[in-house]
Amino acid sequence: MRSHVLNARTTRAYSSTSGNPAPGRPVAPGVQERPHPRSAFGRRVVGIIGVGKVGSALARLAIAAGYEVLVAGSPRQLALELLVDTVAPGARVKDASELARRADLVIVAVPFGKVDSVDWPLLDGKVVVDATNYWPPIDGVLADVEADGRSTAEQHADLNPAAHVVKSLNHLGYHDMEEDERPAGDPLRRAIAIAGDDADAKAVVADFVDAIGFDPVDAGPLASGRLLEPGHLVFGRELDRDELRHALAQEGATRLV
Repeated sequence: MRSHVLNARTTRAYSSTSGNPAPGRPVAPGVQERPHPRSAFGRRVVGIIGVGKVGSALARLAIAAGYEVLVAGSPRQLALELLVDTVAPGARVKDASELARRADLVIVAVPFGKVDSVDWPLLDGKVVVDATNYWPPIDGVLADVEADGRSTAEQHADLNPAAHVVKSLNHLGYHDMEEDERPAGDPLRRAIAIAGDDADAKAVVADFVDAIGFDPVDAGPLASGRLLEPGHLVFGRELDRDELRHALAQEGATRLV
């Protein structure tokens, strides 16, 4: 599947003219390099809760894209600053309250079973990306999750209804994040889906996805986050923008009823 998709992509071109080339990677002709993201107060701030493999990969991508990156990990995790200096140089360790206060965008990248340990009340009014996955072989069968019937992102949104929860960044592996990022317009650029009920929040996440090297695709409401979970059609597959849209529509027509 991978080789077929890659061969198909070499014949495609895209109209977007902004993007972030990976460090050391040549920029294709006609592709413009995106300047570092900025706000009125300087660099935009991304807060990442969880410094495991997914969190550290996202931190490195965000730093390369010009964001200021704050991270928070388990208070029981020893030598967290030393770890972050090693796995995400340039990121800064902060406590959860300062991270929540300063971040323009918060990414929850803790193991699924640790989601309840996140201090959700601190995230009032924040755009929050749920990048977690419920995986029974790892997490065990969680009866309350199974019985709920909603997507896991909808369940997590209940932990703070005042947060603007978006499901994204979970349907590709951490090892793919840095290998597959490409500048906009690159025919091999991979797409990442975004599901949420708040259009403005999804726009913030789409900007971030684009900045770190992927094409954002609107997957619809937060309930559609189910389609990004393990066991569904797009999970773990390397798809471009059109392929991802098609796969979401194909499965959504039969599963979201």
